[in-house]
Amino acid sequence: MQMVQVVFLTVMVFFVLVTIHEFGHYYFARRAGILVREFAIGFGPKLFSIKRGETRYTLRLLPAGGFVRMAGEDPEVVEMQPGQTVGVRIKDGKVTRFYLDRLDERTNVLLGEVKALDLDRALFIALDVDGDIQRYDVHPQALIVARGQETQIAPIDRQFGGVSTGRRAMAIFAGPMMNFILAFFLFIFYIQLSGVPVENSSKVFVGVIESGKAASQAGIQKGDWIKSVNGDPIGGDSDLLVTKIQASAGKPMKWVVERDGQELEIAVTPDKTTGKVGVSLRPEMRTPGFAETLKFGGTSMVDTTKNIFESFRKLIFGEFKLDDLSGPVRTAQMTGEIAQQGFPQLTLWAAILSLYLGIFNLLPIPALDGSRLIFIGLEAVRGKPVDPNRESMVHFIGFAMLMLLMVVVTYNDILRLVKN
Repeated sequence: MQMVQVVFLTVMVFFVLVTIHEFGHYYFARRAGILVREFAIGFGPKLFSIKRGETRYTLRLLPAGGFVRMAGEDPEVVEMQPGQTVGVRIKDGKVTRFYLDRLDERTNVLLGEVKALDLDRALFIALDVDGDIQRYDVHPQALIVARGQETQIAPIDRQFGGVSTGRRAMAIFAGPMMNFILAFFLFIFYIQLSGVPVENSSKVFVGVIESGKAASQAGIQKGDWIKSVNGDPIGGDSDLLVTKIQASAGKPMKWVVERDGQELEIAVTPDKTTGKVGVSLRPEMRTPGFAETLKFGGTSMVDTTKNIFESFRKLIFGEFKLDDLSGPVRTAQMTGEIAQQGFPQLTLWAAILSLYLGIFNLLPIPALDGSRLIFIGLEAVRGKPVDPNRESMVHFIGFAMLMLLMVVVTYNDILRLVKN
């Protein structure tokens, strides 16, 4: 596979996983009536930005995730205060725009000093216009214009904290949920692409071949049917083949394989140190039926979930070192390597990453979805929300710690890459 294709597929995997996650947040927030201010892929400076309707869609520099910024999810700065001079534009008796700066350059606006305002519930503003107090209703989608930016107001029923705890919880949980759904469909797609093992198969095939290893150098190819080794038939016994390879470390072996209907005799010498030839084996495969596909897809989800939680357990109890952790660089490198093995393997890897992303985001770590769900649960139990400033501080500290961890593991990834 050409390098351009590998890079493209690697980028697409990350783009799809992050986008589907953030789309879950976005879709269910919109269904709950929450104003979504921004749908972003990546963090840091903006590379691309476009506004459609009420939402700004952005692509940012650092491809380390994404976010959906909902009105009221974090404390928002109220830029207008009583005593401030502002300009307003009125249409059909309602204020549709507020101008906070460059007032002398504005046309078709009414200037006045703010005497009272409520942009959350009553939606009105009272202005002192040349000594005359005038009261105006405010349009629920009015815009505040300042420093060249337009910000739409968010009445309480359009704010994250203004909807029920159930709807808020759904908007947060929907991100991981979409990753779970995507993972299930990717597992199903992989099973349809690769098939399922034939019961009581009498054949063993070459699966993935590692470049530069003994099998690759000898001319073994993916899909070869290994019929015999050193004159002994292999049949469908892959364990027998592995045993013979390990017993022949550093010694030439005579493999008879069938390729495209022709038998070939190939000399393969396992590595003297590792006793390996650099191949993965697979049994004879068949295309499964619809029910089987669903069954194997569910089984793959369950088995992979168990493996992910086992890795978390080892990390918590110190069975993994910090150097064993991989960050975005290593993950991207592995994705590129897997992309070279073919589309089915890349599909399986994408399914695993999507499942991992969903589970990881549900962990009770500040700044992650799991932590936000805990705060919503506490509000439901207490009958009142946690102080937004305290919650924001918890999430900020958690986000800073996650970014620090990402810097460390990325540094390790780069060192590992340079050493290799």
